[in-house]
Amino acid sequence: MMSGRFSFARFLAVMVKEFIQMRRDRLTFAMMVAIPIMQLILFGFAINSDPKRLPAAVLAADDSPFARTLVAAMVNSGYFAINRTARSEAELHELLAEGHVQFAVTIPAGFGRDVQRGTRPVLLVEADATDPAATSNALASLTQIARNALDPDLTGPLRGLRSTPDPIELRIHRRYNPEGITQYNVVPGLMGTILTMTMVMMTALAVTRERERGTMENLLAMPVRPFEVMLGKILPYIAVGYVQVVIIVTAARLLFGVPIVGSLLLLSLVMILFIAANLAVGFTFSTVAKNQLQAMQMSFFFFLPSILLSGFMFPFRGMPDWAQVIGEALPLTHFLRIVRGILLKGNGLTDILGELWPLTAFLVVVTVIALKRYRQTLD
Repeated sequence: MMSGRFSFARFLAVMVKEFIQMRRDRLTFAMMVAIPIMQLILFGFAINSDPKRLPAAVLAADDSPFARTLVAAMVNSGYFAINRTARSEAELHELLAEGHVQFAVTIPAGFGRDVQRGTRPVLLVEADATDPAATSNALASLTQIARNALDPDLTGPLRGLRSTPDPIELRIHRRYNPEGITQYNVVPGLMGTILTMTMVMMTALAVTRERERGTMENLLAMPVRPFEVMLGKILPYIAVGYVQVVIIVTAARLLFGVPIVGSLLLLSLVMILFIAANLAVGFTFSTVAKNQLQAMQMSFFFFLPSILLSGFMFPFRGMPDWAQVIGEALPLTHFLRIVRGILLKGNGLTDILGELWPLTAFLVVVTVIALKRYRQTLD
């Protein structure tokens, strides 16, 4: 009969048993070590709420020294990287709509002449304000630039133009989100993050659960091909994903007043590709994980960088280059650009093609990996 007193020997035996079990479950132990390291690296190095060197395009109808000085001042501020020169207003707006640039700067004809005359020419700066956090500090710096940038050129008879009012009139247009409402950026992004979390986790757990309950052997014994099993597992969850999307879009419109400028039909078609990509990831995890705990850990290991490096929580262009490379490999990054572009900018199919092919490539690669892993389980 076991004694009611505490036994150090029994306690030691249980503790040793747990260490042995931990050593056998190497994947779980690796996740326990890797997840905090990944969080430390991402939060310590990759996250930046004050992005610099944001891409900008210039449409310059004037090539005077004043125009060149103004552009140089914007670059020297550290917030703007003038890497595009537009030849027309339509091209400038296209670059902004497709997300190639964050800012569009228009310098009108006769800019230098009007500065010399003291008639305060207009400098128009249009910003992609779908993510207010990415542009707020850069736009704030423009006031100081407009006030002091031309001082080195305003000498001699022009010295009097340095005094107020400013020598130029600065006009800032916050496109797609004029009031800088955070919900317009966050709520559409939630569509992608919720789908990523639920789709990956549900698929990973569904297959792993069958293995734990012993029903996987019945499935493997059936005369079905691996692709048929994968497709049969994925398609029901695509329907579940669409239910989630309907709930999110309805709440976004009715509760938060998020504008829906583009086509919901186009968004629903793109949704199939994104949901399938995440379900393929979950299916791949299920072929690796030995139990549901490992499937949960692997899902979280995929979800954490997705939410941090996709541009959902922090400005994408504020991250270092290596973090942006990782972010570009994640399906959520491209889907966020698509959903915000369709809902807030009214983007069409041609505008989002640059984001569709990475999603397609990701789906193909992950599907191939999942099928190869699944074939291994048949042996």
